[in-house]
Amino acid sequence: MPVRTLIVDDSPSMRALIASTLSRDPEIEVVGTANGPLQAREMIKALDPDVLTLDVEMPDMNGLDFLERVMRLRPMPVVMLSTLTQAGAEISIRALELGAVECCAKPAAGMLDGNLVATVKAAAGSRRVRLRDPATPPTPMADFTPRPGALIAIGASTGGVEALIALLGSFPAHCPPTVIVQHMPATFTTSFAARLDRLSKPAVAEARHGQPLVPGHVYLAPGGTHHLEVAGGEGRYRARLIPDDPTSGHRPSVDRLFHSVARTAGAHAVGAILTGMGRDGADGMLAMRNAGCFTIGQDRDSCVVYGMPGVAQEIGAVTRQLSLGRIAPALIERCRA
Repeated sequence: MPVRTLIVDDSPSMRALIASTLSRDPEIEVVGTANGPLQAREMIKALDPDVLTLDVEMPDMNGLDFLERVMRLRPMPVVMLSTLTQAGAEISIRALELGAVECCAKPAAGMLDGNLVATVKAAAGSRRVRLRDPATPPTPMADFTPRPGALIAIGASTGGVEALIALLGSFPAHCPPTVIVQHMPATFTTSFAARLDRLSKPAVAEARHGQPLVPGHVYLAPGGTHHLEVAGGEGRYRARLIPDDPTSGHRPSVDRLFHSVARTAGAHAVGAILTGMGRDGADGMLAMRNAGCFTIGQDRDSCVVYGMPGVAQEIGAVTRQLSLGRIAPALIERCRA
C-alpha cells in the first residue's frame, strides 16, 4: 500500500511543490495539504495519514509547538521541512529532539528531491523508541582513563540526532578521541555540534582539517561538502576533510570514515553504527572488524530505522548488537587503560 502523506505548510506554492515532488513516486499518496496546524489537526483526525510533512516556521503556531502536541496526543512519523538557514537549522535540531523522524531541506522548483521521497517512505516504517533502557542505567565512568591509541568512530543517519544526544550524554569528560559522521545538510552540523557540546561532558565541535584528535574531544563531520577521514598513527591521529564526490550516496560518508579508521588505527579503534536508512557504513565497518576493531551495531528494537545497522549485521561487520542504552558503556570499556 502507498504511504499516505499529509503536507502542512503555510505557503500554497510550497504545498503544491511538495505534493508534486512526492506524487511522482507511485509508493506515496498525498492524501491532503493543510495551510497550518489548525487545519492540519482536523485533517489528521479525518484522514489518519501514515506520515506528516511539517513546515518548521508557520504564522499561526510554529512547527515545534505543533510537533510537540502531535507527539503527545497522536504520535506519528513526522518529517520536518526547513530552509537551509542558521535559524532553520537550530529549530530543526530541536524538532528532531522532540521526535521528528528526519529533517529535510525544502525542495526547489524544477528539481526532483529524491532525498525527500526516500525519507518519507523510510519514515512510514520508522519506530518511536525509548532511548534509554531503564533496566540498564549508565555505568559510572568518572574514573575512566583511555588507553594509549584508543579511538572511537560512530556513524548515524535517520534518528541519529536523538541517539547521539543519548549516547554522548553517557560519555565521560576524558573520553577517547571520538569521530562522528551524522548525515545532515551543510548548515545543520554547526548547530548540532553546539547542541551536543552543551549536553555532553566532552567538548564537541565540527572537525577541522588537519587538527589533532585528542582525548576529551568529539569531532563531528561538517555536513554536505567534505568527507571526514582519520590520518596519522597510533596516538597521533588527525582529522582530514576531503572535498570528494559522495560515497555510498552521501557526503560525508560513514563508509569513508570507517575505512580510514581501519587503515589508520586498526585494532586500537572501536566503532558503532547507529540508526539510519540505507547501508552507508556497513562496508566500512566490515573493514574495521577485519582490521581487528571491536564493532557495535545498534539493535533493531532501539533503532528508529533499522537500515544501516541491519545491513552491517547481515554482512558480518558487527561484533555485537546492543540496545542504544548499552552502547556507550561498551565503547568506553573497550577503550579503558
